[in-house]
Amino acid sequence: MSILIKNGTIVTSVNEYKADLLIKGEKIAAIGTGLENFADQIIDASGKYVFPGGVDEHLHYNSFNSLGYETSNAAVVGGTTTVGDFVVQPKGMGLKDSIIKYKKEAVEGKAMVDYVLHGIIMDPTDQSFNDIPSMPEVGVASVKLFMAYKGMDYYATDDSIFKALQVAKTCGVTIMVHAENADIIDVKVKQLLAEGKTGPEYFSASRPILCEAEATSRAVYLAKMANAPIFVVHVTNRAAVEVLREARAEGVHAFGETCTHYLTLNDKYLEKPNFEGAKYVCNPPLRPQEDVDFLWEAIQNGWILAVSSDHCAVIGGFAIAKHRGINDFSKIPPGSPGVQDRLHMIWTYGVEKGKISRTKFVDVCCTTPAKICGIYPQKGEIAVGSDADIVIFDPDYRGVFSNETSLHGTDYNAYEGFEQIGRAEQVFLRGNLVAENGKFLGKEGKGQQVMAKPYALCYDGFKE
Repeated sequence: MSILIKNGTIVTSVNEYKADLLIKGEKIAAIGTGLENFADQIIDASGKYVFPGGVDEHLHYNSFNSLGYETSNAAVVGGTTTVGDFVVQPKGMGLKDSIIKYKKEAVEGKAMVDYVLHGIIMDPTDQSFNDIPSMPEVGVASVKLFMAYKGMDYYATDDSIFKALQVAKTCGVTIMVHAENADIIDVKVKQLLAEGKTGPEYFSASRPILCEAEATSRAVYLAKMANAPIFVVHVTNRAAVEVLREARAEGVHAFGETCTHYLTLNDKYLEKPNFEGAKYVCNPPLRPQEDVDFLWEAIQNGWILAVSSDHCAVIGGFAIAKHRGINDFSKIPPGSPGVQDRLHMIWTYGVEKGKISRTKFVDVCCTTPAKICGIYPQKGEIAVGSDADIVIFDPDYRGVFSNETSLHGTDYNAYEGFEQIGRAEQVFLRGNLVAENGKFLGKEGKGQQVMAKPYALCYDGFKE
């Protein structure tokens, strides 16, 4: 089956131009004009933008008591064709074996979107670190550690991160870190609760900006001492960005991403009455508006490389799960569902507001995430030979974000009532039409693992 997408404006991470795009089977076969005779089907994309399927390098299916791939149709309806899912390592099990087990039990036969897997070290021991070189054998080229969560089995001390960095650089695996100072959080939470400050409006105060900035700085120094690249997930504020910016200026391979909610929501949402603020509890927390504004500047200038959703729809949603912390904000499970809304939110509040260009949008939402994950140019690119993951985007659509039209499978939408400009009108996954006008047309279980290659973006230009 061959499909010609005709008369659209192709947008990549570096340019945009008028051209037709020919799909044969699962791949992009040609880009140009005069291709009609090669097509079994022609789609007129006049007035539309044509760009690569979104790559959301950071989300959580199944982990931390979240919904799984039974809700992954939400991704493709929102224009995301590849997700980066973090795999929890069962205690006592090797990293490689945890990937094999997870894929077999939780993904195969269920995924409706293509996926690339990251490891999470939940058992930070020398045995786990020594397992890192085997990860590329199962298509995994990145591993995450948690600097936060004191007292949990998966809390990673500085020596653990340092050892992981030393091992990872020998095999081209990217070490990712959740950077928050666990000791400070522990003290702040106890102090606030002792003062009777138990509501979600105090959540942000329990994990202050400098707590994140300090941990980001420490992560950078650990990477410098190990002489290894490092990637900081979900960066939320100016202070943390400046740590990464200064490190890069010094030649350190230290990179970071931010998330949709940190670009579009501020800490005032935690103050919503009737416990509504609990809907916005995520780690790290939402920040003041000045940090929200600065993050757009950071994206535009390349200080932050990509925008993920960090999607995590906790089982039980707002009505049950979030309410477990009704009398203690520290018991509110963190997580913000958002994989379906990421592209539309960034287009509406980035491109349409003049904060970023269309090419920068593709860069941070499609192309660079694929590079970070080690799956470029198979994913995240409009090029001959790349997977035919294509979004035909209607810039004239007008709507409203609502849980009523969401496929996240939960009982709330963090962006409820927000204006939406533009929509992924048609979404192709490896040449197959899987979504149209907000409706899922694909089939359960058709998603495939994308095998990540080591020495991804964070290693570009790296020298020991």
